[in-house]
Amino acid sequence: MTSSVRTSFTLIPHQKYRRSSRRSKPFCNTVDTDSESLSTLGNFKALPLEIFQMVLKYLSGLLLKRCTLLLPTKDRLKYIHKILSEVSCFKLSGCPSPLHCLGLQCYGVFLQTLTAGWDELECHRVFNFLCELSNLPRKVQTVVSSKPGSARKLELRIRLFCRSVLLNHWIHRSDSAFWLTRILKPWPMVNQARLLYIIFGPVSSLNGHVVWQKMIEGPTDETSLKGLADAIKLLYDTEAKEWTADDVISLVDELSVVPREWLMENNARLLILSGNNICFTFMASKAVNGRAVELAKLVVFLALVCEKELYCMDWAVKMMQKVCKVFSTPGERNNFLQSVENAFAHMIMDMLQSVMSGDRDEEDSSFLNLFHLVNAQANFHKEILYLTMRSTST
Repeated sequence: MTSSVRTSFTLIPHQKYRRSSRRSKPFCNTVDTDSESLSTLGNFKALPLEIFQMVLKYLSGLLLKRCTLLLPTKDRLKYIHKILSEVSCFKLSGCPSPLHCLGLQCYGVFLQTLTAGWDELECHRVFNFLCELSNLPRKVQTVVSSKPGSARKLELRIRLFCRSVLLNHWIHRSDSAFWLTRILKPWPMVNQARLLYIIFGPVSSLNGHVVWQKMIEGPTDETSLKGLADAIKLLYDTEAKEWTADDVISLVDELSVVPREWLMENNARLLILSGNNICFTFMASKAVNGRAVELAKLVVFLALVCEKELYCMDWAVKMMQKVCKVFSTPGERNNFLQSVENAFAHMIMDMLQSVMSGDRDEEDSSFLNLFHLVNAQANFHKEILYLTMRSTST
């Protein structure tokens, strides 16, 4: 499967030709032309199946793909499964120590080699076969309908299976988008967000379990959000035909309340990591839906993250300037700008009150947050002044 054959639907020809049947004859040039000898096993037909399988153990995975070239996709998968099923580590719940096992990674590399060049319809069949084999849909249903963290071991195994077997080994982004779409699309949006967090969210460095409270308890770092941001960018990409911009923005919105509402700072950091297009589209959707006050708070947190992470503050100003053009009237735009200033003032007062209350931890985070916010406001307005002066001088 490559990006050149990706479509949002698949045309099935009336004639039952298989693309694989048009390739060169396998094994050698001296194959007997008698119809009986031209079996899918070629000259190996004379060997007992058990001996043939022993031979395959010493040969490339790629050769196994070619040995089954003329079989229908379903039969090829059954045959390959018969060989692989003896290895428990290739199963979703097979290995007793999945974090330290290479079984699923090897399975993923094998699957990528096997399906490289297959068309979309065949890859749909592969995914359906894997779901049936691993009982993946039922296991996903269990974790997305349970309290987050109540099935930690199953969450871990689903994460490892999806990433190691289905997602990690593709070269082309369109292929990765195809498999991620297969994983997410069967589920409602709220479950898609839960599943996305399970697969790409932050995990414990000790046991690999998903850390559900990471986005709720305090500001997080870039590494905790990078996997989620990369997945969102992958789905927003134009090559992911089955996703509209509204779909992706709705998914981001649902994600920001998994398992409960995130801190706005973490929301802002995710949007920054997701890129300009997604960040603007997300903010514009709030503007057109009358959520100007919420949007204003988001602008303040974008500025705060830029200050903390030493990103260019003029990016936040230009993003706000671009969003201002979404408002249909000057009055709406002015109310939004006033809301931004009010948000800065209210946040500074809230943080100052926290500092003055004397509730300080060992890192004195309250004072540090106030320090960053005051600097963010100063640098944000400095960039606005620069922008204004440049426009008036031309």
